[in-house]
Amino acid sequence: MLTIDGHCDPRFTGVREAFFRNFTERGDVGAAVCVYLDGARLVDCWGGHADAARTRAWTADTIVSVASTTKGMVALCAHMLAERGKLDLDAPVARYWPEFAQADKQDIPVRWLLSHRAGLPAIRPTLPAEALFDWSAMTGALAESRPWWTPGSQHGYHAITYGHLVGEVIRRVDGRTVGAFLRDEVTGPLRADFFIGVPEEIDGRAAVVLPPPPPAEPTIWDTILADPDSVSGRTFLNPPRTVDLVNTRAWRAAEIPAANGHTSARGVARVYAALARGGELDSVRLLAPATIDRAIVAQSSGRDAVLTLPTRFATGFMLALPGGLFECGPGRRTFGHPGRGGSIGFADPDARLGFGYVTNQYVTGTARHPDRRVASLVAATYAALR
Repeated sequence: MLTIDGHCDPRFTGVREAFFRNFTERGDVGAAVCVYLDGARLVDCWGGHADAARTRAWTADTIVSVASTTKGMVALCAHMLAERGKLDLDAPVARYWPEFAQADKQDIPVRWLLSHRAGLPAIRPTLPAEALFDWSAMTGALAESRPWWTPGSQHGYHAITYGHLVGEVIRRVDGRTVGAFLRDEVTGPLRADFFIGVPEEIDGRAAVVLPPPPPAEPTIWDTILADPDSVSGRTFLNPPRTVDLVNTRAWRAAEIPAANGHTSARGVARVYAALARGGELDSVRLLAPATIDRAIVAQSSGRDAVLTLPTRFATGFMLALPGGLFECGPGRRTFGHPGRGGSIGFADPDARLGFGYVTNQYVTGTARHPDRRVASLVAATYAALR
């Protein structure tokens, strides 16, 4: 019998009920949801199992790989350095990373890396699978690469390269990797579980990620991967990756900052709870309110050259778009990032709300059968605020 553990303020009972139905009606195996309102944690629920055999219960401190939900943490780190005067988002990337100037990229500003406008979503030469775990190989290939389009002329999702591009700028400016910066400056002070590079001693807390069930109709991936040599195909297939890679110690230990963050719903919601309150929570300040306001101004919107559907981005964070990928409520200034398979974290500064949901059961929604897990939780959350 399914048991939902944790706590839920009576005002948010609808969220707990929607979470329960995610297991009984929408395919969840193990998951957690967390909602902060004005700094108070009012929903913190988890349930199900952390493994495919359903022998290991999901617990309060279970973490899971959350794919592109990681990108929001990388953006936060970049904005913290910018606020401190160490990084100029409008300066050429080559100011901080001289090798990047190759192949006529000398004028690309840092801002375009964050807003997916740099034209570098994919690496052209075929790389071996092990290159994904080799920071120098990835950043060296990107430094040598010629953009796929005139930088700044359009946007396209830098699914994997985003983390290496922005992460290398962070490393050049600060001296620390993005995972170390996140730990030292964000999650450590906030006491929030979000790792880019999981320490070996907590490896046992990681849930097993389960592949999506076979869809009954074509999905977005059929479109994106139809031509392996296209920019879309190269974005997701170079370096090549196996479906079970995400469950290896090598994946958890590495820093692949666009795609391999590990967190709990509580961890990601806590970071966004701080950003929803003007950048501060429990006497830990991450950013000033004015910095957040600048960070969430739309930079890219419309048809995505890689995903082939509309997306909308601020400077590193994803923004809501009707009918788009980011189901994050009605807040006009809501920002954050979803991850492939179902996870999400976001902040709504107007409602002073931080939200996190993580799951180990990947689902690929289709036009007729969309993945409604996040949408149901978000709808119940905002219904409680009325």
